[in-house]
Amino acid sequence: MSVLNHPSLFLFLGLCFGAAIGYLLRKQFIEGHQRNIQAQSRQIIETAIVEAEQLKKEAILQSKEEVYQVKQALEKELKADREELKDEERQLAKKRENLKKEWDTLEKKTRDLQQSEEKLKDKEVSIEEKNREVDDLLAKQRYEMARIAGISQEEAKKMLMDSMESEARMEAAKRLARIENEAKMEADRKAKNIIALAISRYAGDYVADKTVSMVPLPNDEMKGRIIGREGRNIRAIEAATGIDIIIDDTPEAVILSGFNPVRREVARLALLQLIGDGRIHPGRIEEVVNKVTNELEVTIREAGEQATFDVGAHGVHLELIKLLGRLRYRTSYGQNVLQHSLEVAFLCGIMASELGLDVKMAKRAGLLHDIGKAVDHEVEGSHAIIGRDLARKYGEADDIVYAIGAHHEDQPPQSVLDVLVQSADALSGARPGARKEMLQSYVKRLEDLENIANSCPGVDKSYAIQAGRDLRIIVDANKISDEAAILMSQDIARSVEEKLTYPGQIRVTVIRETRAVEYAK
Repeated sequence: MSVLNHPSLFLFLGLCFGAAIGYLLRKQFIEGHQRNIQAQSRQIIETAIVEAEQLKKEAILQSKEEVYQVKQALEKELKADREELKDEERQLAKKRENLKKEWDTLEKKTRDLQQSEEKLKDKEVSIEEKNREVDDLLAKQRYEMARIAGISQEEAKKMLMDSMESEARMEAAKRLARIENEAKMEADRKAKNIIALAISRYAGDYVADKTVSMVPLPNDEMKGRIIGREGRNIRAIEAATGIDIIIDDTPEAVILSGFNPVRREVARLALLQLIGDGRIHPGRIEEVVNKVTNELEVTIREAGEQATFDVGAHGVHLELIKLLGRLRYRTSYGQNVLQHSLEVAFLCGIMASELGLDVKMAKRAGLLHDIGKAVDHEVEGSHAIIGRDLARKYGEADDIVYAIGAHHEDQPPQSVLDVLVQSADALSGARPGARKEMLQSYVKRLEDLENIANSCPGVDKSYAIQAGRDLRIIVDANKISDEAAILMSQDIARSVEEKLTYPGQIRVTVIRETRAVEYAK
């Protein structure tokens, strides 16, 4: 048997051939798989490159957008800064213009003052010359009278003195009238300009928040609920508030009576809340009164803070702010005292500005001038003195303290600020509609004015007009001369100042009428 025909050899060769084919196939499969992996790797890399490029573009766009927004914001801020600088430049230009006007006004006033001094000097020289002339005339008259009449020097002196006294009184009355007219014209012109400007710049509406002493009820049955069983509810309300509750025949209303306006307001608000709630018993009453008291204290403080803010008074002590807020519930002749204080503050500021004084200090003094009225029902004394002591206690400046104490002449005025506060207080209290008076006291004042005028000799008729602010007096022309009419107006004005108390001022006008009558036949 040959070797080629041996079966084992064929099997061995077949296995070798199969192994070779398997190796080749496996190698080919591995190479193909590697080629696929490389292709996928290249594709992943290309995709990553594309995505990176996209992210880069997006990042560049986003950064450009942020840069643009920052640029816009900076441009906006720069524009706002430029506008603010322009506003400041305009304000500075305006202030420079105002300073220039004030300087021109000051120079004009200085020139006027110099001219007035020169006129006064001329008048003094003229008066001295006239006095010398009068002395010469007197000497000559004495000599002639003694020579002609043959009387003694003492008798002649007495006759001359009587004659010269009469002439001097007439001459003095004439000169007094002329000087007073000149002074009045100049003073009236300046005063009217200042007051007219003050009134025109503060021509605000006036609304007085009056404290209400009557509480309306939904029905008369509510009176019984307010009284409570055996009066325990009404006693609880009176004990908690310190206010007397008067329940009478007035339909659907109860009356609150008490001197303390803040307590009266607490009682009014608490009673309204109890009526609206419907639960009226001692425990609930005490709870509501405490709640209303706390709320009203906040309201009072806010009212005081608002008043100081409106006026521009900074650094006012908290206790003074609270007292200012209490003035919201205080009235004087029907005028709300807080509104009155604000008016006085604004008027003081306007007049101080015209006079070149410290406007802030004038406003502060005007705002605090009636601060004593917040506690005048608790402390003895004039409200001006009480307010002065309170302002000094809480650290106000000495000028403001003195102005508060002097605004009703409890102490004599010492500075222009004192007079400004007095004037502004009179303006606010005396303007039409500001205050109310009882009819009896109003009529009594008119009668007293006319009686003072009629008590003077030579008065024919007298009329108190313009709500008692103008007294017109008609005199007999045969008994009263023009010069005597001037002296009569001064005497009556002084008598009115001494005997009567009144707000503002009263003008006294004496009218002397001369008639010439003839008949044509």
